[in-house]
Amino acid sequence: MQVPPPPPIPQEKPAPAPVPAETTAEDEKIAVPSSAEPIFEETGMASWYGAPYHNRRGSNGEVYNMHAMTAAHRTLPLGSIARITNVKTGSSAIVRITDRGPFVEGRIVDLSLAAAQAVDVYQPGTAKVRLEVLEAPAPLATGGRWAVQIGSFAEEKSAGELAEHLQRRYQTAKVLKFASPAGDWWVRVRVRDDDRQRAEALAHETETSEGSIFLVRLD
Repeated sequence: MQVPPPPPIPQEKPAPAPVPAETTAEDEKIAVPSSAEPIFEETGMASWYGAPYHNRRGSNGEVYNMHAMTAAHRTLPLGSIARITNVKTGSSAIVRITDRGPFVEGRIVDLSLAAAQAVDVYQPGTAKVRLEVLEAPAPLATGGRWAVQIGSFAEEKSAGELAEHLQRRYQTAKVLKFASPAGDWWVRVRVRDDDRQRAEALAHETETSEGSIFLVRLD
């Protein structure tokens, strides 16, 4: 149930006037105008992650608190505000995107423990949800810094061999091998200029006998 997502953008528009959030935890208030219309929507499977990621630094530089209303997404700008609704039960919560993941095929969002409890994902471990982006600090369709993440690998040797192969093949890319808190290994490839099209091309061209290949936004 605990999915391994591994390893800031200035706000482009003024913060909205504070209003009560739909669901909060740890006294966190995520202010969203009641009239906010979604700027992006997707439906898919959600999962959740807690320990061993609790109190470790997330992708946005903050220390991850599994009791706060946050979530991980592979491609939404960090700092985006989204409404997550359980398609079956109707339970919903407002979350802030602070991390990257889930790095599992077929899943679109990884919730904090608090968010998972709020939208009835905690007990079953996964559930079908509707994700609606209400605010984003950067454009969704253009810009951004992009990379390819590959894994997970059970053995460091397998990750290392793939990293060496990719570094030889794409000499202008930056290839990083690292272990997740869950003990598995990952390879991340940052293409020249962190360009999305280059990253998409690399993801399309790359093959691996172990693990999966994901396009991921870094900012």
